[in-house]
Amino acid sequence: MYRILFAAAIFVGIIGNAVAEQAQSYRMPTYNDVVNPPPPRPKSDVDALLAGKDPTPTSEKPLKVLLVAGPKDHKLGEHDYPAWLDVWSRLLAKAPHTEVKTAWMFPTPEEAEKADVMVFYQKGLWNEKRAELIDQFLARGGGLVYIHWAVNGEDHPHEFAKRIGMASKAGAVGFRHGPLDIDFTPAGDHPVARNFDRVKWYDETYWRLRGDASKISLLGTSREDGDDTPQFWTYQPTDEGRVFVSVPGHYMWSFDDPAFRLLLMRGIAWSGHRNVDRFNNLVLLDARVE
Repeated sequence: MYRILFAAAIFVGIIGNAVAEQAQSYRMPTYNDVVNPPPPRPKSDVDALLAGKDPTPTSEKPLKVLLVAGPKDHKLGEHDYPAWLDVWSRLLAKAPHTEVKTAWMFPTPEEAEKADVMVFYQKGLWNEKRAELIDQFLARGGGLVYIHWAVNGEDHPHEFAKRIGMASKAGAVGFRHGPLDIDFTPAGDHPVARNFDRVKWYDETYWRLRGDASKISLLGTSREDGDDTPQFWTYQPTDEGRVFVSVPGHYMWSFDDPAFRLLLMRGIAWSGHRNVDRFNNLVLLDARVE
């Protein structure tokens, strides 16, 4: 009898764990409750963006990704860095040959040493301590990804821009919430923007950024104040170090949009010197798609 009960308990535990795994969501938990979310993206549009193949050789060597977040600093469904850290640490870990770790505010030297790519989604900050670690990381060929307000350099935007291409000065940046019509024609044949032409989102743009725009590889622009302003770009500050930047990322629903996901995931893979299609199977997982 006891053996039967014990076996039954194990069976129930296994089933319970399986159900819990199935119940886990890879969608952001809360959206802004004032603005209506944009409509789900048609599946045909996503298929068109996924079409083709990156010729970069694939690798079974694990890609070690460190996600770095900070305290939430905005309203419901906006700048929810902790929620992103939870969801995306689980989401990216589902990709084969991928190891995901997390850090709070800023990585330790030990955490950075073990990472191939560090992804920052938080209120940005720049100082000499951060510069030392980031410079060492880039010098050894590490990859960096900065999303939205992570590009804030506070009072040192020019120094920050030397590492990521362009950065904002707190209180002196132009910004706009609303419909975005991003033009990706400047990207040319860059693998991160493959199949992207013009894409619409509802998010936030920044402009009047500091830095030398002629040194970045521009991927996508938004028309702001009569100018085409950089919103997505890559940058290579060292021979091997790579950087991908996404200015949009204000609203949590953007992270559930398959087009935005695809762009970020390609940016992570490219920054880590990997084939940009390695995360394709995650693009539609719990995404907002028709």
